[in-house]
Amino acid sequence: MARTPSNMLPLGTTAPDFKLQNTITEEMSALNDLKGRRGTLIAFICNHCPFVKHINPELVRLAKTYQDKGIGFIAISSNDVENYPQDAPHLMKAVAEEEGYTFPYLYDETQKVAKDYDAACTPDFYLFDADLKLVYRGQLDDSRPENGIPVTGKDLRNAIDALLGNQKISEVQKPSIGCNIKWKK
Repeated sequence: MARTPSNMLPLGTTAPDFKLQNTITEEMSALNDLKGRRGTLIAFICNHCPFVKHINPELVRLAKTYQDKGIGFIAISSNDVENYPQDAPHLMKAVAEEEGYTFPYLYDETQKVAKDYDAACTPDFYLFDADLKLVYRGQLDDSRPENGIPVTGKDLRNAIDALLGNQKISEVQKPSIGCNIKWKK
């Protein structure tokens, strides 16, 4: 299992705009239509990555906890589906239904959005404030497949709680670790 870390986009970066296919509704969705009133979490994930499969239940719990508090959740898959057909849009929709995603699961066919965000791995998390300025990027928590540490979402949960409480979020943030994004050749 490859272990690729996040690139750690600079804090304060404005969220790059996008309009992508929502694999659940099969409609095009834009960032401004999906962003949350108080903040927005963008997660680069995919169907087949063992790191994503490991954290999927906690990602769903986080969404269910924070969407009603004004945090928008958006998942994006940017993998090359020609070489990784298990990440195809119709299978993304199936995974979203199986996992109980309460948030859009978008397909970045050109991989432009992943490049705009400097995303490197799955999962890769970006938390933006109400003005779409980056306040947190990095790991969900210290748990990884097979390391025995329970998945709690504590790092991301602490950042969201601080954002909602108008508290300063520590700039000391650990990169996420996961499978590399499967780039087109």
